[in-house]
Amino acid sequence: MSLIAPPAAPAAEQAPPRRRRRRGGWAPWLLIAPTLVVLVAAMGYPIVWQAMTSLRKYGLRQQFNPDLAPEWVGLSNYAHVLTDPGFLSVLARSILFCVLGAFITVAIGFALAVLMRRVARTVRLILQVALLLAWAMPIAAAMTVWVWLLDWRHGVLNHVLTKLGFDAEGHNWLASPVSFFIVALVIVVWASVPFVAISLYAGLSQVPDEVLEAAEMDGATGWQRVRHITLPLVRPVLSIVLLLQIVWDLRVFTQIKFLQDAGGVASSTDLLGTYIYRIGVGSSDFGSAAAVSVVMLVLTVLLSFGYVRSIMAQEDKA
Repeated sequence: MSLIAPPAAPAAEQAPPRRRRRRGGWAPWLLIAPTLVVLVAAMGYPIVWQAMTSLRKYGLRQQFNPDLAPEWVGLSNYAHVLTDPGFLSVLARSILFCVLGAFITVAIGFALAVLMRRVARTVRLILQVALLLAWAMPIAAAMTVWVWLLDWRHGVLNHVLTKLGFDAEGHNWLASPVSFFIVALVIVVWASVPFVAISLYAGLSQVPDEVLEAAEMDGATGWQRVRHITLPLVRPVLSIVLLLQIVWDLRVFTQIKFLQDAGGVASSTDLLGTYIYRIGVGSSDFGSAAAVSVVMLVLTVLLSFGYVRSIMAQEDKA
Protein backbone atom coordinates (compact mmCIF):
# COMPACT_ATOMS: atom_id res chain seq x y z
CA MET A 1 0.00 0.00 0.00
CA SER A 2 1.54 3.27 -1.08
CA LEU A 3 1.91 6.00 1.52
CA ILE A 4 2.35 8.70 -1.06
CA ALA A 5 -0.77 10.87 -1.36
CA PRO A 6 -2.14 11.26 -4.82
CA PRO A 7 -1.48 14.64 -6.46
CA ALA A 8 -4.06 17.28 -5.74
CA ALA A 9 -6.58 17.84 -8.42
CA PRO A 10 -6.38 21.12 -10.33
CA ALA A 11 -8.38 23.97 -8.88
CA ALA A 12 -10.69 23.91 -11.85
CA GLU A 13 -11.53 20.24 -11.12
CA GLN A 14 -11.87 20.68 -7.34
CA ALA A 15 -14.44 23.46 -7.45
CA PRO A 16 -16.20 24.48 -10.59
CA PRO A 17 -16.33 28.22 -11.08
CA ARG A 18 -19.34 29.87 -9.55
CA ARG A 19 -21.84 30.69 -12.19
CA ARG A 20 -22.64 34.36 -12.42
CA ARG A 21 -26.10 35.05 -11.23
CA ARG A 22 -28.30 35.55 -14.20
CA ARG A 23 -30.06 38.89 -14.31
CA GLY A 24 -33.29 39.57 -16.03
CA GLY A 25 -36.13 37.20 -16.59
CA TRP A 26 -39.80 37.80 -16.07
CA ALA A 27 -39.87 37.86 -12.26
CA PRO A 28 -38.74 41.51 -11.81
CA TRP A 29 -41.21 42.70 -14.42
CA LEU A 30 -44.05 40.77 -12.79
CA LEU A 31 -43.20 42.32 -9.42
CA ILE A 32 -43.17 45.89 -10.66
CA ALA A 33 -46.08 45.46 -13.10
CA PRO A 34 -48.81 46.46 -10.57
CA THR A 35 -46.88 49.62 -9.65
CA LEU A 36 -46.40 50.51 -13.32
CA VAL A 37 -50.09 49.98 -14.06
CA VAL A 38 -51.15 52.21 -11.16
CA LEU A 39 -48.56 54.85 -12.11
CA VAL A 40 -49.64 54.95 -15.75
CA ALA A 41 -53.32 55.01 -14.82
CA ALA A 42 -52.88 57.78 -12.26
CA MET A 43 -50.37 59.98 -14.09
CA GLY A 44 -50.40 58.95 -17.72
CA TYR A 45 -53.67 60.58 -18.74
CA PRO A 46 -53.10 63.89 -16.87
CA ILE A 47 -49.61 64.27 -18.35
CA VAL A 48 -50.82 63.52 -21.88
CA TRP A 49 -53.77 65.91 -21.44
CA GLN A 50 -51.44 68.65 -20.18
CA ALA A 51 -49.07 68.16 -23.10
CA MET A 52 -51.91 68.26 -25.63
CA THR A 53 -53.56 71.27 -23.98
CA SER A 54 -50.29 73.18 -24.04
CA LEU A 55 -50.42 73.01 -27.85
CA ARG A 56 -53.93 74.46 -28.08
CA LYS A 57 -55.86 77.61 -27.32
CA TYR A 58 -58.04 76.43 -24.47
CA GLY A 59 -60.26 78.71 -22.38
CA LEU A 60 -63.63 78.76 -20.66
CA ARG A 61 -65.51 78.63 -23.96
CA GLN A 62 -63.83 75.37 -24.94
CA GLN A 63 -64.17 73.93 -21.44
CA PHE A 64 -67.94 74.46 -21.11
CA ASN A 65 -68.84 73.98 -24.78
CA PRO A 66 -68.09 70.42 -25.91
CA ASP A 67 -68.99 71.29 -29.50
CA LEU A 68 -66.34 74.01 -29.67
CA ALA A 69 -63.03 72.29 -30.37
CA PRO A 70 -59.86 73.92 -28.99
CA GLU A 71 -57.82 75.71 -31.62
CA TRP A 72 -54.48 74.09 -32.45
CA VAL A 73 -51.71 76.68 -31.99
CA GLY A 74 -48.63 74.45 -31.87
CA LEU A 75 -45.76 75.94 -29.89
CA SER A 76 -47.29 79.42 -29.65
CA ASN A 77 -48.12 78.98 -25.97
CA TYR A 78 -44.52 78.01 -25.22
CA ALA A 79 -43.19 80.95 -27.25
CA HIS A 80 -45.50 83.32 -25.40
CA VAL A 81 -44.58 81.92 -21.98
CA LEU A 82 -40.81 81.69 -22.51
CA THR A 83 -40.61 85.25 -23.82
CA ASP A 84 -42.79 86.71 -21.07
CA PRO A 85 -40.64 88.74 -18.60
CA GLY A 86 -43.17 87.98 -15.88
CA PHE A 87 -42.75 84.23 -16.30
CA LEU A 88 -38.95 84.51 -16.42
CA SER A 89 -38.90 86.39 -13.13
CA VAL A 90 -41.23 83.79 -11.59
CA LEU A 91 -38.95 81.02 -12.85
CA ALA A 92 -35.86 82.69 -11.39
CA ARG A 93 -37.61 83.23 -8.03
CA SER A 94 -38.79 79.63 -7.96
CA ILE A 95 -35.32 78.19 -8.63
CA LEU A 96 -33.71 80.47 -6.04
CA PHE A 97 -36.41 79.68 -3.49
CA CYS A 98 -36.20 75.91 -3.94
CA VAL A 99 -32.39 75.84 -3.81
CA LEU A 100 -32.23 78.02 -0.68
CA GLY A 101 -35.05 76.12 0.99
CA ALA A 102 -33.58 72.70 0.21
CA PHE A 103 -30.06 73.48 1.42
CA ILE A 104 -31.22 75.28 4.57
CA THR A 105 -33.60 72.42 5.36
CA VAL A 106 -30.92 69.76 4.90
CA ALA A 107 -28.39 71.75 6.96
CA ILE A 108 -30.80 72.19 9.89
CA GLY A 109 -32.03 68.61 9.58
CA PHE A 110 -28.47 67.26 9.63
CA ALA A 111 -27.67 69.35 12.71
CA LEU A 112 -30.76 67.99 14.48
CA ALA A 113 -29.86 64.44 13.45
CA VAL A 114 -26.37 64.83 14.93
CA LEU A 115 -27.95 66.30 18.08
CA MET A 116 -30.33 63.35 18.44
CA ARG A 117 -27.35 61.04 18.02
CA ARG A 118 -25.54 62.60 20.97
CA VAL A 119 -28.24 63.44 23.54
CA ALA A 120 -29.70 61.09 26.11
CA ARG A 121 -32.42 58.66 25.17
CA THR A 122 -35.24 60.57 26.92
CA VAL A 123 -34.31 63.88 25.30
CA ARG A 124 -34.00 62.16 21.92
CA LEU A 125 -37.44 60.60 22.29
CA ILE A 126 -39.03 63.97 23.17
CA LEU A 127 -37.32 65.62 20.22
CA GLN A 128 -38.44 62.89 17.81
CA VAL A 129 -42.06 63.08 19.01
CA ALA A 130 -42.02 66.88 18.58
CA LEU A 131 -40.63 66.54 15.05
CA LEU A 132 -43.21 63.93 14.12
CA LEU A 133 -46.06 66.09 15.43
CA ALA A 134 -44.84 69.07 13.41
CA TRP A 135 -44.44 66.93 10.30
CA ALA A 136 -47.84 65.25 10.69
CA MET A 137 -49.73 68.55 11.01
CA PRO A 138 -51.84 69.22 7.89
CA ILE A 139 -50.55 72.10 5.81
CA ALA A 140 -53.87 73.95 5.91
CA ALA A 141 -54.01 73.75 9.72
CA ALA A 142 -50.39 74.84 10.05
CA MET A 143 -50.89 77.76 7.67
CA THR A 144 -53.94 78.91 9.63
CA VAL A 145 -51.75 79.16 12.73
CA TRP A 146 -48.94 80.91 10.83
CA VAL A 147 -51.34 83.47 9.32
CA TRP A 148 -52.76 84.15 12.78
CA LEU A 149 -49.25 84.70 14.15
CA LEU A 150 -48.33 87.08 11.31
CA ASP A 151 -51.57 89.03 11.10
CA TRP A 152 -50.72 92.74 10.89
CA ARG A 153 -53.70 93.82 12.99
CA HIS A 154 -53.95 91.25 15.78
CA GLY A 155 -50.95 88.99 15.17
CA VAL A 156 -48.94 87.51 18.03
CA LEU A 157 -45.60 88.38 16.41
CA ASN A 158 -46.31 92.11 16.22
CA HIS A 159 -47.73 92.09 19.75
CA VAL A 160 -44.62 90.43 21.19
CA LEU A 161 -42.24 92.72 19.28
CA THR A 162 -44.18 95.77 20.46
CA LYS A 163 -43.96 94.57 24.08
CA LEU A 164 -40.20 94.21 23.62
CA GLY A 165 -39.89 97.84 22.53
CA PHE A 166 -39.89 97.52 18.75
CA ASP A 167 -42.13 99.65 16.55
CA ALA A 168 -44.01 96.70 15.03
CA GLU A 169 -47.63 97.62 15.67
CA GLY A 170 -49.60 97.34 12.42
CA HIS A 171 -46.61 96.16 10.42
CA ASN A 172 -47.56 93.91 7.50
CA TRP A 173 -44.82 91.29 7.06
CA LEU A 174 -46.32 90.14 3.77
CA ALA A 175 -46.51 93.47 1.96
CA SER A 176 -42.86 93.52 0.89
CA PRO A 177 -41.69 90.71 -1.45
CA VAL A 178 -38.43 90.34 0.51
CA SER A 179 -40.10 89.87 3.90
CA PHE A 180 -42.80 87.77 2.21
CA PHE A 181 -40.30 85.23 0.92
CA ILE A 182 -38.35 85.24 4.18
CA VAL A 183 -41.57 84.31 5.98
CA ALA A 184 -42.41 81.73 3.30
CA LEU A 185 -38.91 80.25 3.55
CA VAL A 186 -39.21 79.94 7.33
CA ILE A 187 -42.58 78.20 7.03
CA VAL A 188 -41.46 75.78 4.29
CA VAL A 189 -38.25 74.90 6.14
CA TRP A 190 -40.16 74.43 9.39
CA ALA A 191 -42.51 71.95 7.71
CA SER A 192 -39.72 70.04 5.95
CA VAL A 193 -37.05 69.77 8.65
CA PRO A 194 -38.71 66.88 10.58
CA PHE A 195 -38.63 64.50 7.59
CA VAL A 196 -35.00 65.36 6.80
CA ALA A 197 -33.87 65.14 10.42
CA ILE A 198 -35.48 61.74 11.04
CA SER A 199 -34.21 60.35 7.71
CA LEU A 200 -30.66 61.52 8.38
CA TYR A 201 -30.80 60.23 11.95
CA ALA A 202 -31.66 56.80 10.56
CA GLY A 203 -28.59 57.07 8.33
CA LEU A 204 -26.39 58.25 11.20
CA SER A 205 -27.46 55.30 13.33
CA GLN A 206 -25.65 53.06 10.82
CA VAL A 207 -22.29 54.80 11.37
CA PRO A 208 -20.14 52.52 13.61
CA ASP A 209 -19.28 54.05 16.97
CA GLU A 210 -15.91 52.30 16.91
CA VAL A 211 -14.81 54.28 13.86
CA LEU A 212 -15.72 57.59 15.47
CA GLU A 213 -14.03 56.63 18.75
CA ALA A 214 -10.87 55.59 16.93
CA ALA A 215 -10.80 58.90 15.07
CA GLU A 216 -11.27 60.78 18.34
CA MET A 217 -8.39 58.88 19.91
CA ASP A 218 -6.22 59.81 16.93
CA GLY A 219 -6.87 63.48 17.66
CA ALA A 220 -9.62 64.25 15.13
CA THR A 221 -11.82 67.16 16.13
CA GLY A 222 -15.61 67.00 16.06
CA TRP A 223 -15.80 68.83 12.72
CA GLN A 224 -13.12 66.56 11.22
CA ARG A 225 -15.05 63.48 12.30
CA VAL A 226 -18.23 64.85 10.75
CA ARG A 227 -16.50 65.93 7.54
CA HIS A 228 -14.27 62.91 6.85
CA ILE A 229 -16.27 60.05 8.44
CA THR A 230 -19.92 60.86 9.02
CA LEU A 231 -20.70 62.78 5.83
CA PRO A 232 -19.16 60.21 3.43
CA LEU A 233 -21.02 57.37 5.14
CA VAL A 234 -24.43 59.09 5.03
CA ARG A 235 -23.92 60.65 1.59
CA PRO A 236 -26.52 58.40 -0.13
CA VAL A 237 -29.23 59.39 2.37
CA LEU A 238 -28.09 63.01 2.28
CA SER A 239 -28.26 63.20 -1.50
CA ILE A 240 -31.72 61.63 -1.77
CA VAL A 241 -33.29 63.92 0.85
CA LEU A 242 -31.65 66.92 -0.82
CA LEU A 243 -33.08 65.89 -4.18
CA LEU A 244 -36.54 65.36 -2.69
CA GLN A 245 -36.42 68.75 -1.01
CA ILE A 246 -35.44 70.51 -4.23
CA VAL A 247 -38.32 68.85 -6.08
CA TRP A 248 -40.83 69.54 -3.29
CA ASP A 249 -39.75 73.16 -2.81
CA LEU A 250 -39.95 73.76 -6.55
CA ARG A 251 -43.59 72.63 -6.48
CA VAL A 252 -44.60 74.53 -3.33
CA PHE A 253 -48.09 76.01 -3.63
CA THR A 254 -50.21 75.91 -0.49
CA GLN A 255 -47.93 77.99 1.72
CA ILE A 256 -47.49 80.70 -0.92
CA LYS A 257 -51.22 80.83 -1.71
CA PHE A 258 -52.20 81.16 1.95
CA LEU A 259 -49.69 83.97 2.48
CA GLN A 260 -50.86 85.78 -0.65
CA ASP A 261 -54.46 85.60 0.53
CA ALA A 262 -53.36 86.90 3.94
CA GLY A 263 -51.87 90.10 2.53
CA GLY A 264 -49.19 89.35 -0.03
CA VAL A 265 -49.12 90.90 -3.50
CA ALA A 266 -49.62 88.03 -5.95
CA SER A 267 -47.99 89.73 -8.93
CA SER A 268 -44.66 90.09 -7.13
CA THR A 269 -44.72 86.98 -4.94
CA ASP A 270 -45.76 84.25 -7.38
CA LEU A 271 -43.79 81.04 -7.65
CA LEU A 272 -44.40 78.46 -10.37
CA GLY A 273 -47.28 76.76 -8.57
CA THR A 274 -49.24 79.93 -7.84
CA TYR A 275 -48.35 81.37 -11.27
CA ILE A 276 -49.89 78.34 -12.99
CA TYR A 277 -52.98 78.69 -10.79
CA ARG A 278 -53.29 82.42 -11.51
CA ILE A 279 -53.07 82.21 -15.31
CA GLY A 280 -55.09 78.99 -15.46
CA VAL A 281 -57.92 79.37 -12.96
CA GLY A 282 -57.67 83.15 -12.56
CA SER A 283 -57.28 84.17 -16.22
CA SER A 284 -58.84 81.05 -17.80
CA ASP A 285 -55.82 80.64 -20.08
CA PHE A 286 -55.51 76.90 -19.68
CA GLY A 287 -53.25 76.52 -22.72
CA SER A 288 -50.55 78.79 -21.29
CA ALA A 289 -51.00 77.26 -17.84
CA ALA A 290 -50.47 73.80 -19.33
CA ALA A 291 -47.35 75.04 -21.12
CA VAL A 292 -45.92 76.34 -17.82
CA SER A 293 -46.79 72.99 -16.21
CA VAL A 294 -44.85 71.13 -18.90
CA VAL A 295 -41.87 73.48 -18.44
CA MET A 296 -42.05 72.82 -14.70
CA LEU A 297 -42.12 69.06 -15.32
CA VAL A 298 -39.08 69.26 -17.61
CA LEU A 299 -37.22 71.35 -15.03
CA THR A 300 -38.01 68.78 -12.33
CA VAL A 301 -36.74 65.95 -14.54
CA LEU A 302 -33.54 67.87 -15.28
CA LEU A 303 -32.94 68.47 -11.58
CA SER A 304 -33.47 64.76 -10.85
CA PHE A 305 -31.57 63.37 -13.82
CA GLY A 306 -28.08 63.78 -12.39
CA TYR A 307 -28.87 61.93 -9.20
CA VAL A 308 -30.75 59.12 -10.96
CA ARG A 309 -27.82 58.66 -13.35
CA SER A 310 -25.36 58.42 -10.43
CA ILE A 311 -27.55 55.77 -8.76
CA MET A 312 -27.64 53.71 -11.95
CA ALA A 313 -23.85 54.00 -12.29
CA GLN A 314 -23.37 52.76 -8.72
CA GLU A 315 -25.69 49.82 -9.35
CA ASP A 316 -23.77 48.88 -12.51
CA LYS A 317 -20.49 48.92 -10.59
CA ALA A 318 -22.01 46.80 -7.84
